[in-house]
Amino acid sequence: MNKMTVKDIALKGKKVIMRCDFNVPLDESLNITDDMRIVASLPTIKYILGQGCAKLILMSHLGRPKGQVVEAERLTPVAKKLEQLLGEKVLMLDDCIGDKVKESIAKSSERVVLLENLRFYKQEEKNDPEFSKKLADLAEIYVNDAFGTAHRAHASTEGIAKFLPAVAGFLLEKEINYLGKAVDNPARPFVVILGGKKVSDKILLIENLINKADALLIGGGMAYTFLKAMGKNIGKSILEADKVDLAKGLLEKAKAKGVKIVLSEDFVVVKDFEKPEEKKIVTDIEDGWEGLDVGPKTIAKFKEVLSTAKTVVWNGPVGVFEKDAYAEGTKEIAEYLATLKNCVTIVGGGDSASAAKKFNVEDKMTHISTGGGASLEFLEGQVLPGVAALKDK
Repeated sequence: MNKMTVKDIALKGKKVIMRCDFNVPLDESLNITDDMRIVASLPTIKYILGQGCAKLILMSHLGRPKGQVVEAERLTPVAKKLEQLLGEKVLMLDDCIGDKVKESIAKSSERVVLLENLRFYKQEEKNDPEFSKKLADLAEIYVNDAFGTAHRAHASTEGIAKFLPAVAGFLLEKEINYLGKAVDNPARPFVVILGGKKVSDKILLIENLINKADALLIGGGMAYTFLKAMGKNIGKSILEADKVDLAKGLLEKAKAKGVKIVLSEDFVVVKDFEKPEEKKIVTDIEDGWEGLDVGPKTIAKFKEVLSTAKTVVWNGPVGVFEKDAYAEGTKEIAEYLATLKNCVTIVGGGDSASAAKKFNVEDKMTHISTGGGASLEFLEGQVLPGVAALKDK
C-alpha cells in the first residue's frame, strides 16, 4: 500500500482523531451481538496509545439515523464494550462537534474519547466541508481505520483529510494489502467463489475478475440468471430477466479469456420455502420448484477446483445459508476452505463473513474483510475515496 500509516507519523503528545467502523449489530436491549468490528480496531487504538498520544478521539456512525438523533442508535454500548476490551475508562460524549465537545475533551482525564454518532448530523453523509472542519478542529492528526466506510466520500472519511495530516490505521492497511494483492498479484491458481442473490450486484466485480482469475465458481441466487442464459430450466428460482443477455456475454467473455466458469449442476429445490421437509435434489428444475442451494455434485465440483487453488476470494454464499435446511452448500464450502493448505483465503465481508462465523471457520481464513460494500468496490477495481484522501508515502 502506497499510503502513509500510523507508523509513518509522530504521535507523541498529539491529539489524534480516528475514524472507526463501530457500526455493530444490537439486539432489542441494545446489547452488541457481534463485536468483530470493535475488536478489529484494537491494534491501531493500542498502538496510538502506546506511542504516547495526548488524546485519542474515536468517531463512528451506527445504523441509519438520517441526520436525526435516534436514542437507540447512540454509541453508548460501544463505549462500554471498548472499556471492557481496553481495560480503561472511555469518555463517551453526547455530541461530536462544537465548543462543548472541545471543552469536555480538554478537561477529561481519560486518554480515550468516543464521539456521538456522526450520522446524527446530515452534514456527515453530505461531506459538508464545515462539518469536516469542526471534526478536524478537535485534533492534530487524522487516522482512518474504517475500511467498512472507505468507499463513501463522507465528512469523517474524506472531507476531514483536507484539514489534517491523514494516515491509515492497521486494519485499513491490512484490508488494502490483502484485497490488493488478490486482485493485482495473486498466487495462482486464483479462484473466485461468487454467490448472493443478484447478478446486478456483482456485474462490475465479474467484469474485473474475469481479467484476473483462473476460475469463477458461481452459486447462490445469481447462478440462476446464468443458467437461464445457457438455456437451462430454472423453475421459479430467482431470476433477473433483464440480465440474461448480460450473463450470456460474461460467459462468452470468460470462455474467450480461458477462464473456467463452474455453475451449479444440481440443486436443492422446494415448492414452498416454508416447507423445507419437502425439499429434494434435482439436476433439472421443474416449473413450480425453486432452487435454494447447490447440490452434492456441485459441491464436489467446486471442491475439485478449489483443491489446487493458491488464492481464493469468496464473495457471497452459494445458498440461503441463514436457514439451516438450505445451508449445506455454503457450510461445506466454508469448511473446505478452512482445510486448504498453502492457500490465501480471503472472505469479502457481508454475508460471506456471516457464513464463516456461523460455521465456525473465521479463525481458519487468512483474512475476513470488515467491509462488505467497500471490499466489493475495491475488488471491482474502483478507487475508494476514504483511501485516496490519505497521504501518499
